[in-house]
Amino acid sequence: MIIEPKTRGFICLTAHPEGCKQNVLNQIAYIKERPVKNGPKKVLVIGASTGFGLASRITSAYGSEAATIGVFFEKPPAEGRPASAGWYNSAAFEEQAHKDNLYAKSINGDAFSHEIKAQTIDLIKEDLGEIDLLVYSLASPVRTHPDTGERFKSVLKPIGETFTNRTVDFHTGEVKEVSIEPCNEEDIRNTVKVMGGEDWQMWVDQLKAAGVLSKDFKTVAYSYIGPALTKAVYRNGTIGRAKDHLEATAFKITDDLKGIGGQAYVSVNKALVTQASSAIPVIPLYISLLYKVMKEEGVHEGCIEQIERLFNHRLYGGDLALDEAGRIRVDDWEMREDIQEKVQELWANVTTETLPEIGDLEGYRADFFNLFGFKVPGVDYDKDVNEMVEIPCLQE
Repeated sequence: MIIEPKTRGFICLTAHPEGCKQNVLNQIAYIKERPVKNGPKKVLVIGASTGFGLASRITSAYGSEAATIGVFFEKPPAEGRPASAGWYNSAAFEEQAHKDNLYAKSINGDAFSHEIKAQTIDLIKEDLGEIDLLVYSLASPVRTHPDTGERFKSVLKPIGETFTNRTVDFHTGEVKEVSIEPCNEEDIRNTVKVMGGEDWQMWVDQLKAAGVLSKDFKTVAYSYIGPALTKAVYRNGTIGRAKDHLEATAFKITDDLKGIGGQAYVSVNKALVTQASSAIPVIPLYISLLYKVMKEEGVHEGCIEQIERLFNHRLYGGDLALDEAGRIRVDDWEMREDIQEKVQELWANVTTETLPEIGDLEGYRADFFNLFGFKVPGVDYDKDVNEMVEIPCLQE
C-alpha cells in the first residue's frame, strides 16, 4: 500500500515501515563509529521502541555489542492498516541486529503489569542469565496499577494558578496564546502514579528478587528540567512532581542495591521533538527557537547523539559529573547561559510572521514526521510498501 501521513493535532495516525527502518539504520551507523568502551553487555530496555529508549537499545547493541531485550506496547499491523511507528522501529532493529549476529528479542505488552515483568524475567533467566543495565524509558499517559487495578491518567497542568503563554501550532505555524487551568490534588496523585518512580522501583525489586541482576548493575531513567520559560507548565507543574518522585526513587533503588554494588541514576536530557513533548503547550515553540540557536552554535543533538554522549561520557566514561541533586546532566548544552539568553531574546520577538526567520519550525516539523517514518531522506514515499511487517523474535 501507499502510506501517507495522517495527523490529528499532535498525533500522527500512520507510520511508514521503510521510513522507520531508515531512521533505525541511520542511528545504527552513527553508533558504529562511536563504540562505547567498557559498555554494558546484557541490557533490558523498558520502553525500547521509540525516542530515548530506542536510542539506548541501539547504543547498547552497536556501541558495546550488548545482547538486548526490549519491552514496549505497540500496535501491530493489519491488512490495509499500518502498525505504530514503534512496531516498525523494533522490527527494523531486530532484523539488522540478527544480521549482525547480535542477540535481540522483544516483548510487546503492558510493562506496568506483573505478567510482563514475569515474562521478561523468565526470558532473562533462559537466555542471558542476568543483566548489567536496565534502561527505564516509559512514556505512557495511563497506568493500571498491577496490585489494585486502579487506573491512573496523567495530566499536564500547572500547580496553583492558571498558566498563560505563547505556543505554536507546528502544522500551520500560527503563534498564539494558550491558557491552562491549574490542577487539583488528584491530578498530581494520578500523574505521579503514571510518570513517577513507582513502576521503575517495581521492575528493579522483581529483577533483584529473581536473582538476575549482575554485580555492579546499573539502571538509568530519563527526566527533563527545562528553562524558566517552561517551568510553570513543566517542572513546577504536575509532570514536575512526577519527575521529582522519579529522581527521589533513584536514591532508594541505589540504597536497595548496595548488596551487589548496584547504582541507579536519573539522566536529565535535552528538549527534543517526541510524541510526548509535541503535546505540551509552549514546548513546540520553545524547541523551534532552541533548535535554531543550537544548530547555529554547532551543539544540536537528537536522541541518538544524546544517548551516545550519556553512555560514552557519563555512564561508562569514568566521570558521571553529577549535579547538586545527584543527577546526570546531558541537557548541559541546552542549558548553557549563552544559549538560553539567545532563546529568551528570540522569545520576546516571536510572532507568526517572525517565526519562519528567527526559529527552526521546519526542523521541528521534519523531526515530528521523522518519528513516524515520514520525510526521511532517501525513502521513496510514492512506492508501494508492505505494511505487514513482523518483529523477528517477538515473545508473545
